[in-house]
Amino acid sequence: MITLRHLRYFEALSRHRHFRRAAEECSVTQPALSMQMQEFEALLGTVLIERRRGDVQLTEMGQEVARRAREILVAARDLMEYARTRQEVLSGPLQLGIIPSIAPYVLPRILPEITEAYPTLSLNIRETLTAQLLDELVAGRVDVVLMSLPIDHPDIDAVPLFDDNFLLAMPAAEELPARHRPHPDTLDLKRLLLLEEGHCLREQALTFCGMPGTTQRQQFGASSLATIVQLVANGYGLTLVPEIAVPVEVGQDARIRLVRFADPEPYRTIGLAWRRSSSRRRDFEALAAIIRQVAGQILMDVKQREREAA
Repeated sequence: MITLRHLRYFEALSRHRHFRRAAEECSVTQPALSMQMQEFEALLGTVLIERRRGDVQLTEMGQEVARRAREILVAARDLMEYARTRQEVLSGPLQLGIIPSIAPYVLPRILPEITEAYPTLSLNIRETLTAQLLDELVAGRVDVVLMSLPIDHPDIDAVPLFDDNFLLAMPAAEELPARHRPHPDTLDLKRLLLLEEGHCLREQALTFCGMPGTTQRQQFGASSLATIVQLVANGYGLTLVPEIAVPVEVGQDARIRLVRFADPEPYRTIGLAWRRSSSRRRDFEALAAIIRQVAGQILMDVKQREREAA
């Protein structure tokens, strides 16, 4: 009889395409994994894997079986979560994914709130890029993701939490005309510093500025907003900073001038996303309430500092 173990081992092998790496993920020896795969193929009566030197490839049947195995594993996980969490909100393990352009600014503020309100929750954090998190969410390796919306995927539900305006960060030594609020048409786009490919913050900046991805700009290959902001502080260009990031990335740095754009101000919508099949909607709504409250306070603090500095 086919077991969840067969499906879990095969699903890991289908992702890694390597017996040793799949065995390490499944915490078994490579011979044990190989034996399970042979048994799985025998039970199905078909070849799923083409074994090659150094790696493996899936047959056409293997690709379809891998897809169905992922669906079954996700459904089994959701069933277990339903049984475990039907009584108490935000209890037990929860895998939270979060993108890098949000994590440093929200996590330090929400974690104490979550710990105090839900002491029986075992929260695990996964920080990586949007595309990777969506793959892991659909595959059931994370439960919920804090990210930029919208998301166009038939298996994912999402709820917006707050709007996060973009501000222009420029060297403080550069002057702006009195009462001037910049517009994309007035920016020197060749000086615009962006994160490397794969970051949604990069794509949002390109969209706002009406720039194709191939436009020539200064290239630093930075993977963090902190690096970009420090380049601006030292006179190397301009960038767009999410308002939620201002207290951490800019703070009281006198070398940086922050300027709001002309209306309508550019912004991104931050929200929570989860699998449509998940039974933990109550958990996600409770988590959303905490994030909304904390983010709202951060954004209020930023505006209050602006008023005081005016």
